[in-house]
This record gives sequence, structure tokens and C-alpha cells, in this order.
Amino acid sequence: MPFRVLSQQEVADYLHLTAADIERLIKNRDIPFEMRGSRLVFRKRDIDAWASQRILKLADKPLAEYHRKTTRATQASFPTAAIMPEMVQPAFIEPRMTAKTKASGIRDMVALAVSTGRVYDERALLESVQAREELCSTAFPGGLALLHSRYQQLALSEEPFVVLGRALQPIHFGSPDGQPTDLFFLICCQDVKIHLHTLARLCLMAQKSTLLGHLREAEDANSMYDCLVNAEKEVLEKQNAAT
Repeated sequence: MPFRVLSQQEVADYLHLTAADIERLIKNRDIPFEMRGSRLVFRKRDIDAWASQRILKLADKPLAEYHRKTTRATQASFPTAAIMPEMVQPAFIEPRMTAKTKASGIRDMVALAVSTGRVYDERALLESVQAREELCSTAFPGGLALLHSRYQQLALSEEPFVVLGRALQPIHFGSPDGQPTDLFFLICCQDVKIHLHTLARLCLMAQKSTLLGHLREAEDANSMYDCLVNAEKEVLEKQNAAT
């Protein structure tokens, strides 16, 4: 129900945040909300888009804490905590992307997603990913981009999955540091909680493991898949050691 509105407590539960967190975000006007008479409400579609942008900006302790919360919240879907073996396969990885522009890179990543056989509507997925990039780039320092739809929709994909592309020639994709991007993930999740958890997991893997360097050195799709599985294992072990 993308047009649903949420109460203050519902949005806290939805985002795995505390009531105090939401109060602070409202006070600082750091979260989209509106007043309906005397009632404060949050549009679900606005919150979904805002949450994805927020995760990309998290680092260190805030990211680790958010990731712990989303791990607990998705335990029923991922009993072992590991998600890479379930969401990625070597066939979902393209180690030799030939795209040279941002537009062609987006098209190639959507085509890679379609090649998995899990996408219902290629055009809708492409338009939604393009719309998300128009909000602000999903690239960040380190040469990585985490593409995803602006809104998670049941019509886009059959089940949650991730595809990964490595560009032969780095692409200027809008990273805040002005550097080009050569590693591209496209996250396809119709369940928003799994989407946010996957986004947090990949951010943590990029920040707290040697994943990016190993992905660049890997010889083929099978080796890149092994890099993902090993990096995820590394961050989960660190998380368990910290709790």
C-alpha cells in the first residue's frame, strides 16, 4: 500500500528507530512529514525514499547500530543472518560491463536484472531506478553505487535479489567525491524492510571489509561471488563479536 500514511509510532517501528529518534528528526525537520489538522502523519512512499537516502549517508557506529536492528527485524526471512547466498548467484554478476555513461550504466544494470528471469516489468524497473537517481546519486566514495528503485513495488520483481556489475571503464556517476564509479549493485526487493536491510548490509560490507578491493581483483563472476560471501561473513562475525 504505497499511498498509506503512518503515525509517529508506526514510522518508528517501520524504520527500526526509537520514538526519541523520530522526535529528533521531526524537530530538525530531517524527515518528511505533514500535518493533517492537529495530527502529524508520514506518507509511506516519502518515508521509503527518505530511508534509502539516509542509509547511504550513515557511517561507522550509526550504520552498525542500524544494521543490527534490521538484522533482528528480518531474522524470520534470513535465519542464519547471511543474505548474499540467497540473493546473489554467479549468474547475477557481470564482470565486464561496457557502459561508458551513467544512462547506459543504468540500462545495463536493469538488463542484467532482467536476465535473472525475476523481473516482471523491465520498463517499470528502469523508470523507477532512473527516478531514484534523479533524486540524488546512489554512488558514494570508494567507486561504488547501490542502485535501487525509488519505490519498492510488487509489480517489479518476483522475489528479492541483487545483481552486480563491474565496469571495464569507470563511469562518472555522481559520487560526492567527484571520482568515477566502477562497481554497481542493483537491489531488487519488493519488501521494504528487506530492501533497507540489504542496503544497510552492503554499505557495511563496503565500509568494514576489504570487499571493494577484492571485487576489483577477482578474475570472474564466480570469484566475485566468493568475495561477496566472504565479506558478508566477515562483517557478521564482527557484529557478533561486538554484541
